[in-house]
Amino acid sequence: MSKIILTGDRPTGRLHVGHYVGSLKRRVELQNSGEFDKIFIMIADAQALTDNADNPEKVRENIIEVALDYLSCGLDPEKCTIFIQSMVPELTELSFYYMNLVTVSRLQRNPTVKAEIQMRNFETSIPVGFFTYPISQAADITAFKANCVPVGEDQLPMIEQCREIVRRFNFTYGDTLVEPEAMIPENEVCCRLPGTDGKAKMSKSLGNCIYLSDSEEEVRNKIMSMFTDPNHLKVTDPGCIEGNAVFTYLDAFCRPEHFEKYLPEYPNLDELKAHYQRGGLGDVKVKRFLNAIMQEELAPIRERRAQLEKQIPEIFEMLRKGSEVAQAEAAKTLSEVKASMKINYFDDMELINAMAAKYAEK
Repeated sequence: MSKIILTGDRPTGRLHVGHYVGSLKRRVELQNSGEFDKIFIMIADAQALTDNADNPEKVRENIIEVALDYLSCGLDPEKCTIFIQSMVPELTELSFYYMNLVTVSRLQRNPTVKAEIQMRNFETSIPVGFFTYPISQAADITAFKANCVPVGEDQLPMIEQCREIVRRFNFTYGDTLVEPEAMIPENEVCCRLPGTDGKAKMSKSLGNCIYLSDSEEEVRNKIMSMFTDPNHLKVTDPGCIEGNAVFTYLDAFCRPEHFEKYLPEYPNLDELKAHYQRGGLGDVKVKRFLNAIMQEELAPIRERRAQLEKQIPEIFEMLRKGSEVAQAEAAKTLSEVKASMKINYFDDMELINAMAAKYAEK
């Protein structure tokens, strides 16, 4: 069986370092591994509209921002198909058919949906499109016969819902759809990088993001103002690393070679943590170390983006071609789905001949 990946992002803002360590960096590694036959990367604008219907300009403007971030991080349209969700109408038709295979109560039990509804204060007025987005996501995955979907742990209920839809469809109509498996980041801390203020999640509205497109100065200022241990008031005070955003970022970005390069008095991250915990190590020194690491990581991305920003028409053309490739692939699956459901009336010569014979006998 072919190894196929489907993944993507909602274009509701520029992508940040949480996206980078949680998915983008891994996508580039997978793309360059040569292990996968096809990789589809979707800019999920239709899904973004489910909770931004009154502000379509926000989604429209961020299509190119997300594309720039993708290409800046190293995603290569020669090795993967980057496309815009709304440009593949077959996904909407698949969603419509899958809706008949899922109950309202099952959607209400989905932990990811419940958490997202609460986060957006939708408890009393949930847009139907938002409520049913697990079904839409199942259409996205199955349209490309993706059997590998890179996600964070918070998205596992969505993958399980997709698997249920696939099993229900195949049981009802015959073996047609491919059941996907989730791919979780190997580094646990990368699953959900906190905001610079120590909040559980980076959010544009909270102003706690380090964006991939931030300047060197912006990155430095955000790191130097990051949340640490509020009780670590003096250098001599013992410090806590649990819930300390600076050390969480070090867990995600720091490599052994960084110590020799930027902080040679420490052999590794464990020794740095131990010194902080027993006291005698100030926050500023640790933040400067993190800044050096982050600047090294982000500088090539920043440089590539500066060049790509001069090629906007070419990037739109790349997205158009990618969307055409994606649409052709999704159309094949839709055709198979309709044949299995026996609603491919004009292509079913057996049906046409049988009906003709039936009425010829009269």
